[in-house]
Amino acid sequence: MNISIFYSLHSFAFQYQWLDGLVWFLAVPFIYIVIISVGVYLFYKYKVLNVKNVGNLIEGKGREIVSIFFSTGLAYALAYILKLIIHTDRPAIFLSNVSTLFAESGYAFPSGHSATIAALAFAVYFRHKRLGYLCMLAGLLIGLARVVAGVHFPIDIIGGYALGFLVAYLLKTR
Repeated sequence: MNISIFYSLHSFAFQYQWLDGLVWFLAVPFIYIVIISVGVYLFYKYKVLNVKNVGNLIEGKGREIVSIFFSTGLAYALAYILKLIIHTDRPAIFLSNVSTLFAESGYAFPSGHSATIAALAFAVYFRHKRLGYLCMLAGLLIGLARVVAGVHFPIDIIGGYALGFLVAYLLKTR
């Protein structure tokens, strides 16, 4: 089923140049745009940069921001460690007839992009529902794009989402 879904989604690649460009944008730089946008929004909303004493950053709303980004970073690090332990090949290595839209190296499971964006989305959601939903939508688009691009199987994306959710959930009250 994993391979069937992969082929169904990957079949959109190499059909239209504009679609390939969109998939690349969603699969590669979009996650950084989302992370930076969330940071800027939260810093602006809570006037963190107006804090006279840097020590106040870890109190109140500043603590929320630190917690959100700590969850995000921890999910990324755990995904990286799990990849080294699990050693799952990417689709282009596992399936000889698959070409990718861009080069990607390393192991595939769990998806680091999916773990990172899911941790961000759920950490934000636990504190700010509307912004969390937007981040979840971004996470869905990123995950789909990485499958269409041929650099991940759907199970890699689901595993990343599960890891990101778990990290954000376990850290939500800390």
